[in-house]
Amino acid sequence: MYKFLLLISILFSVSSYADETEALTVDRVIANNLELAFPNDKNVKPKASDFELINYVVMSNDLGERWAVITLTNTSSGRRILEHDHLMALFADGKRKSPPAFNVSFEGQETQSITVSFGENKFPILSITSDASL
Repeated sequence: MYKFLLLISILFSVSSYADETEALTVDRVIANNLELAFPNDKNVKPKASDFELINYVVMSNDLGERWAVITLTNTSSGRRILEHDHLMALFADGKRKSPPAFNVSFEGQETQSITVSFGENKFPILSITSDASL
């Protein structure tokens, strides 16, 4: 009986720990006017689009997952589809990466906030750009 109770308590504590490490927390907010000068020898940049990046909040967890809530405006008068390669994150090691594939429809002049995963990375996200915001 004691072994059973011990096993249950161990399983409960492991489950509780997993929930804590998976929970996202908001990373320190970085000013929009922060200038970073990482080299970009391969000229990696987001795909051209009509999407203006209004603001973003980056989040992460202890597992290294990197997420962002991003607010964008479709500056075109017509409907446009936001695709993953229209956005790019700059990580603290200087590497640039687009999120995994997704698409979101925007009506002309529409502003939306979306939550986007940038996968797992040892380094935090320092900034996010779209072509229109460069």
